[in-house]
Amino acid sequence: MGSNIKYARNGDVHIAYRVFGHGPRDLVLIPGTLSHADLYWEFPVNQYLLKRLTSFARVIVFDKRGQGLSDRVAEQTLEERISDVRAVMDAAGSPRATIFGWSEGGSMSLMFSATYPERTASLVLCGSFASIRAEPWAVSEEQYSRLLRRLEGHWGEGVLIPINAPSRRDDEAFVQWFGRLERASASPGAILALMRANYEIDVRDILPAIQAPTLILHRIGDRTVPVEAGRFLAQRIPGARYVELPGDDHLLQAFDQAVLDHLIDEIEEFVTGARRDPEPDRALVTVMFTDIVRSTERAAAVGDRRWRELLDAYVGVARRQLERFRGREIDAAGDGLFAIFDGPARAIRCACAIRDAAHPLGLEVRAGLHTGECEVTGSKVTGIAVHTGARVAAAAQPQEVLVSGTVRDLVAGSGIRFDDRGSHVLKGVPGDWRLFAVTSA
Repeated sequence: MGSNIKYARNGDVHIAYRVFGHGPRDLVLIPGTLSHADLYWEFPVNQYLLKRLTSFARVIVFDKRGQGLSDRVAEQTLEERISDVRAVMDAAGSPRATIFGWSEGGSMSLMFSATYPERTASLVLCGSFASIRAEPWAVSEEQYSRLLRRLEGHWGEGVLIPINAPSRRDDEAFVQWFGRLERASASPGAILALMRANYEIDVRDILPAIQAPTLILHRIGDRTVPVEAGRFLAQRIPGARYVELPGDDHLLQAFDQAVLDHLIDEIEEFVTGARRDPEPDRALVTVMFTDIVRSTERAAAVGDRRWRELLDAYVGVARRQLERFRGREIDAAGDGLFAIFDGPARAIRCACAIRDAAHPLGLEVRAGLHTGECEVTGSKVTGIAVHTGARVAAAAQPQEVLVSGTVRDLVAGSGIRFDDRGSHVLKGVPGDWRLFAVTSA
């Protein structure tokens, strides 16, 4: 998808970078706390981010000095970091670009924009801040020291997830991936040096000097960098456009599909002047619907608080199985889950795994699957196959994984076994449908 790893030289330091796409304009991504020019872009959410961004720009990514595949330098200043950005742009043949910084990459982006206005076409910030130790964030030295001790004691275990992505803290596969990214991105000593340097950075005084058109995006419930930090930037950068996004997670990779699309839509419109409606892709997919049986009665029996805890636990185990079987979550409303797969056998095994994982929680789950051609547009999946899958799920019994005859036929030879449940009329779907219950996956 992108170029091989290349290296830009800034003095004696080599900075690893890659270029993705061939768009008519350049966009330089300045990462947050972690980066790895290889591993980081293997994660499905990051690949989707690149797919959307490269539809309108050539995207340049890099590892900050001391991290990832760049030279492991013990000490670094903000001046050296922005000089590295310029070196990467020179090596990539980019005279001028949109600078897109997230989280602690925001201070680098602001400093670069103020120092090199002739090379900054526009500036985009997400979840960023001007200072950690000053208002409106104002983290005390004692609080920050506690954070550093926690990072040092648990680095490489996904220690940043409870801080930056609380909604994914029980997602074992996600935490494992992030732990791997922590280990690959930096050693404990290197990350502590970076974090100590970040605490001293304060770019509040340069904000009025920003000349580039600026877009600031911030999640309204951000648990790491409070939304007031984003509002502070917007108030002090002349002419800045400010957009608040729903949700609590700070980590970009934990954004749900709808919020991620919203973020990218805002960036595309800001950079290009137009928000293009993505053309739908028609693809053969297997749709899976699951829901909790007798959820209303169970909620009434256990009370609102306990029911919310059970739902959160259920969604967590369901997402782990989706990750395991390479499914893509489309919607998770109430006690229902809608996901798609590019293979019906994996979809069946995922549905069975979700059902089995929910059982220890005291929850009974039913699932329905169908394979057909759908229109896939960003986070939206539409078509008669979706309605058919939902109706198949509605016909399932408690603890049953029910599939259409189409699915049964497509997995012939997989070893998956079924019981014939006979012919059914599915509400709103023409014709009679032969349905089959999975007995062994």
